[in-house]
Amino acid sequence: MLRILAVAVMLSFAGQDGFAVSPPSVQVTDVRLAFDNGEHNAFTDLTRFRDRYYLCFRSCPDGHMVHPTASIIVLVSDDLQQWHPVHQFAVKHRDTRDPHFLVFRDKLFVYTGTWYSGETTIPVADYDLNLHLGYAVWTDDGDDWTSPILLEGTFGHYIWRAARFGDQAFLCGRRKHAFDVRPRGEGPDVESAMLESDDGLVWKTRALFQETRGDETAFQFNSDGSLLAIARRGRGTAQVLRSKPPYTDWDRQDLSRYIGGPLLTRWAGRWVVGGRKATPDRGYKTALYWLEGDQLREFAELPSGGDNSYPGLLELEPGHAVVSWYSSHESNDDGTPRTAIYLADLWLDGDPSDQAAPEPTRSNGESP
Repeated sequence: MLRILAVAVMLSFAGQDGFAVSPPSVQVTDVRLAFDNGEHNAFTDLTRFRDRYYLCFRSCPDGHMVHPTASIIVLVSDDLQQWHPVHQFAVKHRDTRDPHFLVFRDKLFVYTGTWYSGETTIPVADYDLNLHLGYAVWTDDGDDWTSPILLEGTFGHYIWRAARFGDQAFLCGRRKHAFDVRPRGEGPDVESAMLESDDGLVWKTRALFQETRGDETAFQFNSDGSLLAIARRGRGTAQVLRSKPPYTDWDRQDLSRYIGGPLLTRWAGRWVVGGRKATPDRGYKTALYWLEGDQLREFAELPSGGDNSYPGLLELEPGHAVVSWYSSHESNDDGTPRTAIYLADLWLDGDPSDQAAPEPTRSNGESP
């Protein structure tokens, strides 16, 4: 039986916090279990395509780490309440994980980064970033899907979060500097590259935007092609990045906290950032923030604990959005923790038209 929770989170912020207009307060309601099959379910994304809603995530009977038994599940819904599976795929000898949607060229793509595992689970010491490979599936009607397609140009890259601008698609791809051969998959010598594609399937490097400690990065584009991004930096302080075409120069500013599995999207004319936060005495939690300039202001902490985060957020109307995330804060009947997929509704207090953000400014007053 699905457990339906109701949580109200109402936070407001004073103008002296550095915002030109005080961010609106938000209510979080109808927190609900969306999927649990007894396996480790994690790494979510949400989108709308051809008037239906889609939710994707990784499911694995063997847990969080790299296993060849992992698969990607795609669910579909007409009302964001009742969900049913529409597609599931895996890649032989690979751990499929971190799926993300992209609506591009009238198709719905699901992108996944994959670790090579071979026929069985491998020890962490044998993880090799140089053997990473991106895959995608796509549909043009939401019902009939392709088999997994190898993404040309992604070998040795771990792909993460897709974005679109005009007729081009973009991915974050993290890789070892010069594809160096070293033990254990990642370290300070890992770069982050912005990959681009004309068709969503064949990719090339457009820019290198992190030369050290490259990690999960979420891109968003403005109408003039300028780019805003939120970059995880391992377990250190996350960064907000800015660039303009041709994306050769990048501005990087440290944020005030660690963010794991970062989300960056627009809601009600404002930038929303989401992801895992570290607390001093309650472990990791999934949180949502308003971003203006180089400042984050938390507006919601979602019910979460243990292994959690990787949210997706979809604006339904200016005052209403829905968020997905995974968490292991609840237990099965036998007391063991379950790692499941959750949804909740987000509501702005007051009239959203009165709360739209002005053109963003940097904290020092400069334009971004």
